[in-house]
Amino acid sequence: MKNNYLSMKSVVKAAFLLVFSIATRAQIQPQSDYTVSPIPYQVYSATQAVQGTNDDQLSLAIPLTFDFEYFGITYSQVNVSTNGYISFTPSAGGVFSPWNFSLSIPNSSFEVKNAFLGCYQDLNNSNAEGTLTYSVIGSAPYRKFVVLFDNHSLFSCLTLKSSFQMVLYETLNILDVQLIDKQNCPTWNSGRSVTGIIDQTGLLGLTPPGRNTGSWTAFHEGWRFQRPSATANSYLYAKCDDDADGIVTFNLQVVQNDLSSADPLLVSFYETEADAISQTNAISNLNYVNTTANSQIIYANNNGEVKAVILRVIACENNYDLDSVATADEDLNADTNLANDDTDLDGIPNFIDNDDDGDMILTSVEYVFPRNANSAQSLIDTDGDSIPNYLDNDDDGDGVLTINEDYNNNNNPGDDDTNGNSIPDYLENAVALGVDNFTVQKEVTIYPNPTSSVLNIDNKSNESVTAISIYNLNGALVKHLKSSTSLQSISVTDLEMGVYFVKIQMNSKVLNYKFIKK
Repeated sequence: MKNNYLSMKSVVKAAFLLVFSIATRAQIQPQSDYTVSPIPYQVYSATQAVQGTNDDQLSLAIPLTFDFEYFGITYSQVNVSTNGYISFTPSAGGVFSPWNFSLSIPNSSFEVKNAFLGCYQDLNNSNAEGTLTYSVIGSAPYRKFVVLFDNHSLFSCLTLKSSFQMVLYETLNILDVQLIDKQNCPTWNSGRSVTGIIDQTGLLGLTPPGRNTGSWTAFHEGWRFQRPSATANSYLYAKCDDDADGIVTFNLQVVQNDLSSADPLLVSFYETEADAISQTNAISNLNYVNTTANSQIIYANNNGEVKAVILRVIACENNYDLDSVATADEDLNADTNLANDDTDLDGIPNFIDNDDDGDMILTSVEYVFPRNANSAQSLIDTDGDSIPNYLDNDDDGDGVLTINEDYNNNNNPGDDDTNGNSIPDYLENAVALGVDNFTVQKEVTIYPNPTSSVLNIDNKSNESVTAISIYNLNGALVKHLKSSTSLQSISVTDLEMGVYFVKIQMNSKVLNYKFIKK
């Protein structure tokens, strides 16, 4: 579906959205390079029954239908334990799955290794009240393998149940867990449960805060485990296929601009890495047609630095992230490359990200249109700042990030309504509890706006402006000033015309603004 609002896409690439929201998200660095962070609550359906589900048992092997990398090793099939985890250790199935454990992870003596612990606890579904199912959903190369434990009884406390979901992501190698309703049986095995990841030695492992081995409960709680991609030092160019043949024309000037905004012409391209290193046989036509259908790697030499450029042709009729936004509409900067549109800068491009602005509200929830028939082609923009809510991490424009209006601290701002008027706090700018940024935001203004030369800061607060950062629509930092004394202005004469986003640092506070350079 095409919408008229797309004509303003070039002014909604809000780079600041992620720069300021990432710092608010709990991320823990383990004894490995995985991180864990909260994610919005979302549960998929799973329809195929897992085979081999006796008590304390690993299932028969289940094919993922895609390759998945876990702690540096690639797997194509898994086994599912009836005690709540996915095992990456190859097994024919039917073998014993330990139920009794007491150690926290990581630990080389932990009873289970090389596993994704969705919610490892002693489950007993002998009463057959619950179901254990799986499905592969979505479209290649961004499918999801989903395992769903629904309403499983806890051993020795059969009236208590646990429901949770585990998701493995093709290509991205991300692991998600959703603790739908995890209950606790303290009278058996001391109620021990653990959510996390652990490698084949047991020495590398990671859990969310408060979710290591112990007695705990959880409700509608999501967590994501991810590590820097093996292609982190590569450049991805993902383009819509125009005729379903896997062959398109890539505009390599887009790559030049992204790899070297200072001097794009320094970036040259080659079909082999050897040629890129020796800088011979350069690709002469920057309108490059891939010679291998669907995916091909060429190489860029950027002033002596060689980087792989992954050219990927995708079927844009597929909604890869299932977020309601048509894939073709997620090219916000309209440069034909879907992979360089990452509003929240979490490393996941918008077209495969179910929370584009990183505010813990699903894009599918925020991607809505007013019911007013006269505004049928306009997306909801609560604060009227020309940034639709699904791309805006301060939806009500009160100076408090949506993610910080989670006053009940359950990682879901959508259920916070402190004044009981049925409007979530993140959509109501009259509510800004416990955050004095709101007061300061009203006392600090920038002018003139638009401006052609100087951006002034009118600061009537008691705080000092110690740093100013300006970002362009592509998320790149284009100007930064830092001073031990309070900053009052910044020259913008060297910036090109367009919309920019400003981060103003005031001691421990960060304020967000936008302005137009004319």
